[in-house]
Amino acid sequence: MTTAAPAGLKAASLTAVLVGLGSMLGFGRDLLLARTFGADSATDAFLVAWMIPETSAPLLIEGMAFLMVPLFSRAAERGGDVRNLVAATLPHMSVALLGLTALTAAGAPWLVALLAPGIADPELAVRCMRLTSVTILMFGMAGYLSAALRTLHAFGPPAAISVAYNLGIIAVLWVFQDHGVSAAAAGVALGAMGMVLIQAPAFVRRLGRPRRPTRRMLLPLGAFLPIAAYTLERQGQVFVERFAGSSLAEGSISHLNYAQKIAQVPMILSLIVATVTFPHLARAITAGDGPAVWRRLTDDLVTAAATVLLATAVLVVCAPEIVRLLLQHGAFTDADTEATALIMRVYSLGLLGQSVVGVVCRAFFCGARPTWYPALAMAAGLAATIALATPRWGTTGIAAANAAGITLSAVILFAGMRGPAIGLSVRSVARPAACLLLAGALAAAAGWGTRSLLAGLPPAAVLALTAAATAAVFCAAAALTGTEEITTMIRIRGRA
Repeated sequence: MTTAAPAGLKAASLTAVLVGLGSMLGFGRDLLLARTFGADSATDAFLVAWMIPETSAPLLIEGMAFLMVPLFSRAAERGGDVRNLVAATLPHMSVALLGLTALTAAGAPWLVALLAPGIADPELAVRCMRLTSVTILMFGMAGYLSAALRTLHAFGPPAAISVAYNLGIIAVLWVFQDHGVSAAAAGVALGAMGMVLIQAPAFVRRLGRPRRPTRRMLLPLGAFLPIAAYTLERQGQVFVERFAGSSLAEGSISHLNYAQKIAQVPMILSLIVATVTFPHLARAITAGDGPAVWRRLTDDLVTAAATVLLATAVLVVCAPEIVRLLLQHGAFTDADTEATALIMRVYSLGLLGQSVVGVVCRAFFCGARPTWYPALAMAAGLAATIALATPRWGTTGIAAANAAGITLSAVILFAGMRGPAIGLSVRSVARPAACLLLAGALAAAAGWGTRSLLAGLPPAAVLALTAAATAAVFCAAAALTGTEEITTMIRIRGRA
């Protein structure tokens, strides 16, 4: 396993700090939502409207990275002027995003009826959806700026977008909370604008004054279709959750949402290194440097798996304490904590699959033309989720269906890495992955034992001591396997 260069380590560390801060603010946002509104029909209505930014974020921020980072990287690799590429793509893309925003706002009543037919307050959901539709334009612009800046090795402003987003939501919700969940929807719109504003100065500074738009768009729509299909199918898991949850008891959608938001934070953190190294992966694939591609993917997979498996062990063991400390304030009750914690334990079983998908899919989108293979893999996983997520099994059944579906997609994507497009040796990843799975199981067992011994202490003490014991056992078990990739990664993480 190769060690990260100082510049790469610095970029990863800066990204981790800013993403971590954004995640903390996201917790604060969810805490404020839970404390102010609890889990009832109003929050269900807001969460249905929140499906617009939840869908446009992966599609237009992550998807834009999949599309534009390889394009910018190829232009830089061949000595081209990135400003010419911006002039040929950004104006056309902005017009398309603006039209899609207007269409979503006008069609909000039909979208609410389609996405959550059993919701108790559809009119409130429509009002909130029209406010959140602004995120389509803003997220698209933010994703474009992020892709350009990361290609130019500017990682601070792109990593800060979640900070700006969550600060906007918290500020509006704090000031206008008397207006109900509509204030939260307005905060989403303002936060999305902040994601663009926080990157604009760096973008202008790096690229100079914008050039006159060209008539011809260099980016054909067909290049984005495989990426759009992949991201929409991945987000389709949330659609399935909300659709099935709308037929359950009041607050079920909210419980699913809170559990997912908490459990996904480790998955996001596990992908930080892969996010920083994505431009390098794109350049290696463009140059046809097979060994560099294999090393990059192996390092990213092992790092992501180690991070997310340790987090999974902690989440499964300490779910009640985590939810109680983060959310049980104000209108959020003991019953809400119990329901959310149970869902989170089940949902966290799919985090490894989420991380594998997040790392592996990048390699399929780095070619001269993106492949449809990731979309097919996600379609298979989504079909499994739809088949398993039936309301009669309740919210835990829905969470289990989500975990099963994404794990199936991860297996299919991982198997596809052996193909001629990537040619990764599965053996290079299989051994460290097996060692990490064993370490995760041992850490979870140690965590259960520690938590049982600490019963009766305050939740904060139980969480801190149990998490520390779980982490110690995980690192020791992983290091004792003697796997080079794991021991090197632990040493680098320790220095960082």
